[in-house]
Amino acid sequence: SLNVRAEANYRRLSELLAAQSPAPRALVLGGSILGQGIAALLRTPGIDLIESDVSWGPRTALICDAHDIPFADGSLDAVVAQAVLEHVVDPHAAAEEIHRVLKPDGLLYAETPFMQQMHGGRYDFERFSYWGHRRLFRRFAEVDSGVACGPAMALAWSWTYFLRSFARSKRLRHILSWIGSLTSFWLLPLDRLLVGRPNAIPAASGYYFLGR
Repeated sequence: SLNVRAEANYRRLSELLAAQSPAPRALVLGGSILGQGIAALLRTPGIDLIESDVSWGPRTALICDAHDIPFADGSLDAVVAQAVLEHVVDPHAAAEEIHRVLKPDGLLYAETPFMQQMHGGRYDFERFSYWGHRRLFRRFAEVDSGVACGPAMALAWSWTYFLRSFARSKRLRHILSWIGSLTSFWLLPLDRLLVGRPNAIPAASGYYFLGR
């Protein structure tokens, strides 16, 4: 996997938050581990980062469900949902909850897959096209959006999962996954060239959306 845009996008989110409040509060949904690029928020002085998840993990500070966020209306400056909304039963309800808890000038940053094979076992429910992702956040004004994980990642995952489909045992699946990674890792740097190109959008592995 390679998320090409995460680090730059989180730096931008940090700058926007710092510009609008001296002590912004930001909620991370699905934050039991440190997401790729999110360290930029941690390095920004003054941001109160609340890392939540539905289960305990190394960084979980709050157990909560994205369908029922335990914060008052208009109480947060930002919400982050990185690789989360594919794992919730009703992402549209979760998007409404995010909208509810944000202040009128609050910011949302989301990354959601489009072409990725099933992961997370039985807790993998949804995928979104670029326009489906935009519609999910139709109540937000767009600040920026685009490809986070590019066509090369989509191809590498497809190849690896194609090999895994031959497995009849857990051990063989692990071996085939290793072979898939070994034979496709060289594709990933190509995404640094591709993510900004218009024709990368329909071929992407996943998208980001930054909205207000």
